[in-house]
Amino acid sequence: MESFLDTIFLMTFVLFSSSLISPSLFSPCKLRRKFMLNGMHQPGDVILGGLFEVHYTSVFPELTFTTEPNQLMCLGFDPPGFRHAMTMAFAIDEINKSSNLLPNVTLGYSLYDNCATLVIGFSAALSLASGREEQFLAHENCLGTPPVLGIVGDSFSTFSIATSDVIGLFKLPIVSYFATCSCLSDRRRFPSFFRTIPSDIFQVRAVIQILKHFGWTWVGLLVSDDDYGLHVARFFDSDLTQSGGGCLAYTEILPWGNNPEELMRIVEVMKKSTARVVIVFAHQIHMIQLMEEVVSQNVTGLQWIASEAWTSAAVLQIPHLMPYLGGTLGIAIRRGEIPGLRDFLLKVRPDLCQGSSCGNSLVMQFWEHTFQCRFAPTPAGWVEAGGALCTGEEDLQNVETEFLDVSNLRPEYNIYKAVYALAYALDEMLHCLPGRGPFSGHSCASLQQLEPWQLMHYLEKVNFTTSFGDQVSFDENGDALPIYDIMNWHWLPDGRTKVQSVGVVRKPPFKGEELTIYEDKIFWNFESKKPPWSVCSISCLPGTRMARKKGYPVCCFDCVPCSEGKFSNKTDSMECTSCAEDFWSNPQRDHCVPKETQFLSYHEPLGICFTTTSLLGTLICAVVLGIFIYHRNTPMVRANNSELSFMILVSLKLCFLCSLLFIGQPRLWTCQLRHAAFGISFVLCVSCILVKTMVVLAVFKASKPGGGASLKWFGAVQQRGTVLVLTSIQAAICTAWLVSSSPAPHKNTQYHNDKVVYECVVGSVIGFVVLMGYIGLLAILSFLLAFLARNLPDNFNEAKLITFSMLIFCAVWVAFVPAYVNSPGKYADAVEVFAILASSFGLLVALFGPKCYIILLRPERNTKKAIMGRDITKT
Repeated sequence: MESFLDTIFLMTFVLFSSSLISPSLFSPCKLRRKFMLNGMHQPGDVILGGLFEVHYTSVFPELTFTTEPNQLMCLGFDPPGFRHAMTMAFAIDEINKSSNLLPNVTLGYSLYDNCATLVIGFSAALSLASGREEQFLAHENCLGTPPVLGIVGDSFSTFSIATSDVIGLFKLPIVSYFATCSCLSDRRRFPSFFRTIPSDIFQVRAVIQILKHFGWTWVGLLVSDDDYGLHVARFFDSDLTQSGGGCLAYTEILPWGNNPEELMRIVEVMKKSTARVVIVFAHQIHMIQLMEEVVSQNVTGLQWIASEAWTSAAVLQIPHLMPYLGGTLGIAIRRGEIPGLRDFLLKVRPDLCQGSSCGNSLVMQFWEHTFQCRFAPTPAGWVEAGGALCTGEEDLQNVETEFLDVSNLRPEYNIYKAVYALAYALDEMLHCLPGRGPFSGHSCASLQQLEPWQLMHYLEKVNFTTSFGDQVSFDENGDALPIYDIMNWHWLPDGRTKVQSVGVVRKPPFKGEELTIYEDKIFWNFESKKPPWSVCSISCLPGTRMARKKGYPVCCFDCVPCSEGKFSNKTDSMECTSCAEDFWSNPQRDHCVPKETQFLSYHEPLGICFTTTSLLGTLICAVVLGIFIYHRNTPMVRANNSELSFMILVSLKLCFLCSLLFIGQPRLWTCQLRHAAFGISFVLCVSCILVKTMVVLAVFKASKPGGGASLKWFGAVQQRGTVLVLTSIQAAICTAWLVSSSPAPHKNTQYHNDKVVYECVVGSVIGFVVLMGYIGLLAILSFLLAFLARNLPDNFNEAKLITFSMLIFCAVWVAFVPAYVNSPGKYADAVEVFAILASSFGLLVALFGPKCYIILLRPERNTKKAIMGRDITKT
């Protein structure tokens, strides 16, 4: 490639050196060098140039200026390439016959074959710019209409870059029909370059849309070693990553020329890769060489994605390659209709002139290739196969050739539009009204002295509609409206290949790419008859997140389950999202569910047990109360201060019932009422017991000589008053607590991550401690007094029962404190309920159990004599 570039710069210097030398040395202006090129020419008032790939390879030694013409050989005649050139000739012929477009101007053409070689293509472009004649201008200053006003071509991006870099200096319009390199959109570097084919940027994005549609995130990329391929590789890698469409398993550069070792290495990479989709942005010559190695190594099971450069390459659509290339999806140039083209192609006839001055050498080579004959004498390098002599009278209609196939006009349609774009620009320029022109002093261009830059001014503004209905115009970068057809290589049962359209991708103004694809029309060359999987890692399902594998591309990852309290509800989530405070992730981690609300419920076994026990205790209290009321006149009831006994039983009923406030979902009123009811009920009960103990001691003291005066302080009124005062103190404590810092329901999330514990916060810890402390104070005081009276005679010995009951009561509540502090959530309520029930039952059984036993089962002992006699007996 470097030798090619060196040659180009040397040729450029020699060709244009004459313009730097004094006109007196070279007068008139003369052509300094003439290249031996395959071409076709037709004279006219204005000449348009064309560059086409009629041969797809060439063989020649190192090119120097001493190289003889017969040393260079263009090989591999390509009938579609020749059809491209003839399409330009047809368009010009059609324009010349038109009465509306350029009615008084005859267009001519000079068409050259670039032989798919940069040096030849560049030489042809220079020949178009400088002219073909030895002496083409009589004026010493070399002014006047240039040899060509515009060039249609080249087909290769690299060739177009090299040509535009030089020809663009003279503002000579170049309209390419096949060069797609995005670099050619650089208006500062290529100010005179236009094209009727979308740039590679859009083609890359179109391929990415296809990849995303089928979910192919792990693909290989092969590109040609030129500007076309290298620019694609750069844009493809960045755009694919940014779009989130996937990543590249490998990127390989296909070499120019015969390099079997490199091709073998590339195919080995393809075989070892797990990527089942291979994208190729290269020319058909690269694919021909690559497929030879693919067939040699028998690499099947790949889904090929073709760039527009080889999507329609008939040379690849042969039975030998279909086991490998069948099902190929490709980006193709927009298909169009050109009425009358086939009839024009049928009229092609060779001019039997001889020698290097022959103006239709391409036609002669086409004739020799089509009919497998040769003209005599044979122009060196033109005939690839021997055969009979050509007469020039052979009938094209009797031979099968790709040249006449106009059923799928794609590059031809772009060529057709390019020629018409130049013609419309020229027509608009010649319709300029003097004094209203766009040039200096509002002047117009004249046919006698047209300048290419003047034509370029009108070409930038051209806007017309083809007979096929497509609008043709150029944006500020010289690019046409982006639109591609999506093609599929359908391998038919008889071995033939049918390339059919299965969709379209376009970019409307001010919008992103739009993909339309018909999957039911696609032929898949796999046993499943379905699209292949091509991913580095299987998609992460909802409930997991992607974790990149170190040292691998972003498409290679592990699927890590979301942690507790987080979720992902999309496929291939990068992160897991935390649930809201009152929600928790479900077991599958794909969505959040409300957290379980936990409280001591009436419906759970523990709540049912407590509720039953509470109601049972209330019922027993009611029964005992009934017994005592029924037997209120018996000595057993009367001897034990029946009024206080009734009050104790009522307070115990309240104690049993207040435990129900601790069960069920906490509400504001239950939270406020539960501790107040509990505290007042127990203070009422303990107060009665305390007063009863004090009465026992007073009676015993009064039974002694001189002790009767003490009873006046423990009359019925004093007893009631004492109970009322002690209970009122607790009521005042509860009121102050509720007013200052009332208990309230609270959703606690600290105990469990996945549960919400619905509890009552006490509000004021001091209030709760004072309430409990006051109950404890009265209980301890009662216990001490009862303990002191434990050894009284039997007729006063209720103190023993009070002592035992207070012992149980204190033991229960002493054990309650640490259990309550260390029990979370509903279990704290359960501990408190248990303490309430246990202490209540303890008081009930200890105080009233023996009495009920005597009343119900030992009625003989329920007499005054029996009660008084027990004391005598034990004395």
